[in-house]
Amino acid sequence: MKLSEYARRLDDELDTAAYADVDASANGVQVGPADAEIERVAFAVDAALSTIEAASEAGADALVVHHGISWGGIDRVTGSTYDRIEALIENDLALYVSHLPLDGHSDLGNAAGVADAVGLGDREPFGEIGPVTIGTVGALDAPLSAASLRETLDGFDGQPADEATPTRVLEFGPDEIERVAVVTGSGVDWLDAAVDEGADALITGEGKGKVYHEAREAGITVFLAGHYATETFGVKSLASLSAEWGLETEYVSHPTGL
Repeated sequence: MKLSEYARRLDDELDTAAYADVDASANGVQVGPADAEIERVAFAVDAALSTIEAASEAGADALVVHHGISWGGIDRVTGSTYDRIEALIENDLALYVSHLPLDGHSDLGNAAGVADAVGLGDREPFGEIGPVTIGTVGALDAPLSAASLRETLDGFDGQPADEATPTRVLEFGPDEIERVAVVTGSGVDWLDAAVDEGADALITGEGKGKVYHEAREAGITVFLAGHYATETFGVKSLASLSAEWGLETEYVSHPTGL
C-alpha cells in the first residue's frame, strides 16, 4: 500500500479535516513521500528520537503517533527537530500524526479506549472545541467508589509501576461514582463542562494548579491517570485497524511517567 493511500484511509476514518481549524498539530503525513510503499507500520504515543529509532529497528516503513513534530509549523530545523527529521529520513521512515482527531473518535479514540476500560456505557460526545469534541461522557456499568475506579486506572499501560497509587485523585465527589466524563491528556479545562453534564467524576491525564479548588468547590472527583497512560489507546486501535487492512504492525512502548 502506498503512503498516500494509507494516509487517506486514516484521514477518512478519523475525520481529520473536521479538526483542521482547531488543532495546532499538523495532522496527517508530516514526513515522507506520497508514493512510498508501506508494508510494516509502527505505532507510538510520541514522535521522539527513541520511538523513531525503535520503529526503524523493527523494520517499519512508517510510524503513526499521537504527538508529532509539527505544531503550527516548523520555523527552524535545528536541535531535537533536526535530530528527529534526520532519523526519519535516514531510515526511510514516514511519519503520520493524529492528535485531536484521535482523541475524539467515538470508537478508535483515546477517550473511547478509557471509557471501554472503565466500563462506561450510554456514551455521548463530550469536550467541545469549536465544532468538534475530544472526549466522552457516560454512565458506569455499576456505581464504583473512587478507590475502585482508581485501581482500574492504575492498570493502564504507561502507569508508573514503582508507585503504589500512581493515579492522583482529587476526591471531592459523591461516595459512589456513576456518571463520568473523559478527556485524555490535559483535560482539566473541561471540568466545568463535566459538572454541567452532571458527572460525578472527570478522568483525564494531568492537572493544573487551579483544578484542586475548582473540583472541591464543584463537588466533583478528578482522576489524573497520566497524560501518556491515557493516550495509548488510540494508537493501539489504529494498529488493530491497520492489521485489518493487511499491514504488519508493531507497537512501540515508551512510557514517560507523566
